[in-house]
Amino acid sequence: MDFAMKLSIIVPVYNTAADNKLSFCLDSLVNQTIGDYEIIAVNDASPDNSLEILNDYKERYPEKFKVIDSPENRRQGGARNLGIKEAQGEWIGFIDSDDWITPDYYEKLIRRGEETGADVVGCGFTVVEKQTFEVGPIYHDIAEDVPGIMTHEKRCKLLKKAGSMVMKVYRADLIRNNNLSFPEKMLYEDNCAGPIWEMYYKHFEYVREPLYYYYQHDTSTVHTITVSRCEDRLKASEMMLSEMKSRGFFDEYKAEIESNFTTTYFVNTLFSYMRIKHGKKLSFVDHMKKRMLEEFPNFRSNPEYGRHMDAEQKKYVDILMKSSLRFFVQYSLLWAYRDFRKARKN
Repeated sequence: MDFAMKLSIIVPVYNTAADNKLSFCLDSLVNQTIGDYEIIAVNDASPDNSLEILNDYKERYPEKFKVIDSPENRRQGGARNLGIKEAQGEWIGFIDSDDWITPDYYEKLIRRGEETGADVVGCGFTVVEKQTFEVGPIYHDIAEDVPGIMTHEKRCKLLKKAGSMVMKVYRADLIRNNNLSFPEKMLYEDNCAGPIWEMYYKHFEYVREPLYYYYQHDTSTVHTITVSRCEDRLKASEMMLSEMKSRGFFDEYKAEIESNFTTTYFVNTLFSYMRIKHGKKLSFVDHMKKRMLEEFPNFRSNPEYGRHMDAEQKKYVDILMKSSLRFFVQYSLLWAYRDFRKARKN
């Protein structure tokens, strides 16, 4: 396939106009040093003035800025899919509209990809709580021995710790030739798409520098847990499992897929759900338990089980396996007591 340019940057935008979040992100994109690229900003039916900001950037940077205005809220995955359809770059990158990147982010990642022949390149990131280019705590969500030409062993390690999909750049052919996309109209789309996409990597490279700025603020998804968000977590994991089976990867990577499903579908959702103060139900917890045992009855025997859990969580999973009601009551009382003590201290 002939490409019109080197890179397409896809930015799903929903309600991030306030506090300069969207503008700070876009300023980091229009000043990339790579030169030959396009920015595809997808307004996902934002109720604020995000579209007005996007159109302003389109007027100021007509040679590189495109705006797609979706009349329907398709969530982040659906917005990314719209961007992929319009992308003309040899490489495709994604960025959240409240995060930002260093000016040489894409230049460094794509240079590494072209020097090595990789089809995917990732990098480290820093977590910040204000709009700054000062580096905060640095994180690498890829083990040092994973980058390189993909083997069964390397792919297994990727499955255990997929990492974020925004801190990477992908060859467009990888996406199109393997019919890769994101779940739509739901959150936690990366929980489904990330593991599926990794099955098709041929050569993965990594730049061990904090080039991506992950902005944590009060409205970040990580700070807000609701019943509907927990339901989306379950859907994303179920879709991942179904795709692994339909695409023929399940048998070869069953242990790793089981571990991934246990973490994203069961453990993370269970203990997040139980912190919801109003509206949680025993039936939801019992459904998760039954589904987990239906698909992976011996999940606690997996060598990776418990790797992301503490001793207390393991204890309460054991209680849950014996009695859903006992778990629900005891864990609810535990956190009610902890919240009470915290309130008294304050």
